[in-house]
Amino acid sequence: MANGVPMDPHGDNAASRTLPLGTIAKVTNLESGKSAVVKIEDRGPYVKGRIVDLSPTTARRIGITRRQGISRVVVAPIAVPLPDGRVKRVARSRRDAKSIRRIVRR
Repeated sequence: MANGVPMDPHGDNAASRTLPLGTIAKVTNLESGKSAVVKIEDRGPYVKGRIVDLSPTTARRIGITRRQGISRVVVAPIAVPLPDGRVKRVARSRRDAKSIRRIVRR
């Protein structure tokens, strides 16, 4: 709940304990091979061994069913906000760059 606003369950967002808030990252489900680009908007998860909490919509998009609940994923930052206000872009492809623009415009 960054700045007192809960995560949008229908948005492309996630929670991470380690990535800076505002980071844009690509999350890939290792079982399905599907990916989504998310914005880190909250802290968590607080369960040992888990690295990211996804919005329900994003989880379904990458093949994590409600029944399954968890899956092995890779989280790759593609744009990280710096303390001085600048953003370090590490987009790996044009497709990732387009996803960054789409999320940032919201």
